[in-house]
Amino acid sequence: MRRPITTMAALLAAGFAVTASAQVVVTIGHSAPLTGPQAPNGKDNENGARLAIDELNKTGVTVAGQKVTFKLDSEDDQADPKIGVQVAQKLVDSGVVAVVGPYNSGVAIPASRVYSTGGVPLLPVASNPALTKQGFKNIFRIGASDEQLGGTMGAFAAKTLKAKTAAVIDDRTAYGQGVAEQFVKVAKANGIQIVEQEFTNSSATDFLGILTTIKSKNPDVIFFGGYAAQGAPMAKQMRQRGLRAKLLGGDGICSADMGKVAGDAASIVYCAQGGIALEKSAAGRAFLKKYKDAYNTDTQVYAVSYYDGVKMLADAMVKAGTTTDKPKLIEQLGRENYKGVAGTYSFDEFGDLKGAPTTVYVIKNGLPVPYGE
Repeated sequence: MRRPITTMAALLAAGFAVTASAQVVVTIGHSAPLTGPQAPNGKDNENGARLAIDELNKTGVTVAGQKVTFKLDSEDDQADPKIGVQVAQKLVDSGVVAVVGPYNSGVAIPASRVYSTGGVPLLPVASNPALTKQGFKNIFRIGASDEQLGGTMGAFAAKTLKAKTAAVIDDRTAYGQGVAEQFVKVAKANGIQIVEQEFTNSSATDFLGILTTIKSKNPDVIFFGGYAAQGAPMAKQMRQRGLRAKLLGGDGICSADMGKVAGDAASIVYCAQGGIALEKSAAGRAFLKKYKDAYNTDTQVYAVSYYDGVKMLADAMVKAGTTTDKPKLIEQLGRENYKGVAGTYSFDEFGDLKGAPTTVYVIKNGLPVPYGE
């Protein structure tokens, strides 16, 4: 009696191995601030990636004859460069096939060397131009760069707001400096005089001293290079100090969190996001509804980019015929012309989005709304 049992056990084991070999689990890494002042943005990015993974697993994806199950390894980099590098090494060592993120340029730039050495495809929204100018071939930026975001606001200030003078504040992060520099460059090219430049840090909440200095220069607009955690109290304190200027910024302040914290003062904010306005397309409206149904909250800024990024990764795997050969996956990502919800994703020689669209928003009823609507 023991022999048939042994034979049956062997057959069952063999059958299990065949079943297991027909499936593969693919883990995608995610790096973002999941705690601290920027946690709403980091969680928003994570939610976008998870929504895509849930849909991919529900519909089913087959790569080279194997059914793929996707998983997300989401790590908290705390918007800290040192921790971001540690997270990068952890994700590379764990064998993730690709990483979406980081969110912050100050994290992405030092961490990118770890991902490059490990040969891991990296899909960040971090916008500082220096990130993609390092010569690494594994980086594919899925959001607009500072050149596009800051430049859009420089042109908007001159041509739409008819501003003649501007003051600039940045938080000294790689993102804040980068987007502010691009604003200054384009603003000056459009005839705007920069009457004051001030600096703060990414944890400050009291800007009354800086704003008092700026008020004496009476600028038409103030551009802030930084994030909503500082931009929101800045807008409120501009109101308190009686400044007449509008507050301009990039995608870092262009979020639901900005409207939630700044309250009525958010009405003076004009900001730029990469991508088309989701409300203007059927696919965009469908995404916003799916997100709200899944998480019972509104999107911040980049959930849709992470959603598109994960879907594009799956598309690249199918086309490359591999889930494990990272060089082939990187090569295919460089050839992608993927139509996502927020736009079409194709990349130039540096890994930047070709013709990345940007949209200017205002804050109404606590939420970013495309300018002019």
